[in-house]
Amino acid sequence: MKIHEVRTYKSAEPLPREDQLAWKLASVATDPVAVEDDVVEMIGNRIIDNAAVAAASIARGPIRSARAQALGHKSAKGASVFGLADDVKVSPEWAAWANGVAVRELDFHDTFLAADYSHPGDNIPPILAVAQSLGLDGAALVRGIAAGYEIQVDLVKGICLHEHKIDHIAHLGPSAAGGIGALMGLSTEITYQAIQQALHTTTTTRQSRKGEISTWKAYAPAFAGKMAIEAVDRAMRGEGAPSPAYEGEDGFIAWLLSGPSARYHVPLPEKGEPKRAILDTYTKEYSAEYQSQALIDLAKRMGPKIGDLSKIKSILIKTSHHTHYVIGTGANDPQKMDPNASRETLDHSIMYIFAVALEDGGWHHVKSYAPERAKRPETVALWHKITTEEDPVWTKRYHAKGDDMAFGGQVIVTMDDGSTVVDELGVADAHPNGARPFKRPNYIEKFRTLAEGIVSREEQDRFLALVERLPTLTAAEVRQLNFVVAADQLGAEAPKGIF
Repeated sequence: MKIHEVRTYKSAEPLPREDQLAWKLASVATDPVAVEDDVVEMIGNRIIDNAAVAAASIARGPIRSARAQALGHKSAKGASVFGLADDVKVSPEWAAWANGVAVRELDFHDTFLAADYSHPGDNIPPILAVAQSLGLDGAALVRGIAAGYEIQVDLVKGICLHEHKIDHIAHLGPSAAGGIGALMGLSTEITYQAIQQALHTTTTTRQSRKGEISTWKAYAPAFAGKMAIEAVDRAMRGEGAPSPAYEGEDGFIAWLLSGPSARYHVPLPEKGEPKRAILDTYTKEYSAEYQSQALIDLAKRMGPKIGDLSKIKSILIKTSHHTHYVIGTGANDPQKMDPNASRETLDHSIMYIFAVALEDGGWHHVKSYAPERAKRPETVALWHKITTEEDPVWTKRYHAKGDDMAFGGQVIVTMDDGSTVVDELGVADAHPNGARPFKRPNYIEKFRTLAEGIVSREEQDRFLALVERLPTLTAAEVRQLNFVVAADQLGAEAPKGIF
């Protein structure tokens, strides 16, 4: 890996293309290096993971709306929509939209946390949609997904967005565009223009994840994937993009991030170096914000030690800056303590999540968020006894590498009699450094569990068999890389809109 310094340049200070971050990202994407076997294995795991969470959300309102919008853009040469028969095809950007919302709705797929944070699995819907639409094979699909993950992870390692209240999809638009460039074998020039266009059109604020969080939280990554496809299409037609998008005097860094004096350092593979960033990422065992994963496991462990939960006086969670200020009491969001809050808000409230996990000894992607569950008097009472506090030790570990990396915290439970129960956990059990890291059988089990009663066993088997042969799939088989459900599993018809 090579570390690249990125800064603002004045218009009177020309910056050659080959020195621009977007060009360097495009060069990584278009470098035809072979995808290594362990990376191929993990790509298959994440395709299964995405399908699992999409199946579980298939009848939910946001997915029904996105699917209905997509069906207004049918195309004989298009891509598949999760849940629908193989003969139903829509334009690829709209397939990416519908499938991206389905993947993101339950906040239940993979994650990567560093200088910023991300859900790199959001790259898969747009890359897969283009592969299906253009009739590309499994080898091309693997190449595209490896590139999408590489670019997103490297950007997340080097450039913090959330400190400036910019949503993390600003890294996803460029990574998906780069992944599509790799998938299609496009030139560095075309991919460079597409990456810049995608950055320009997918930079949005973090209000989508603040206060009264709406269903846009699931739509935002799908929007980035949709924009990435349109950016590539536009660049392929010879059109340019705002340039230099990152370093320009009125560009991304100068006005949306840390300003003209800032220096960012982005690690990227050198020419001929394999794209392995997907191996740095990790999925979720529970449907909740990633920083809550270890704390759910910790709640399960602490419950029996505590005993009678009604005798708890207070609970303090000492954790990282990010956890405290984004999903903890440091966010100063009253909605995070509100029993009438939306599901999207509750999954960004570690106070709610820890209380329910303590009471139930686990977490369920539907039952744990049910309105009647959130309004239980004893749950509300416990929930409101929980506060968070930033601990510099945990903040340092949040940004550490290797075995020191941690996304959990220390929990201090004080009982009415003054006694305390204290425990801590650095990473979730399912994390690569955890007690039971997820492997292919775990991904399959997650898929089978979430698809149960929604996707037939025969259809599950067919889908999984395709993933097992991922790099050797024909173009026709890539077009079948989807799952179909019975009409009565798709939920009620979505409200009418324009399309």
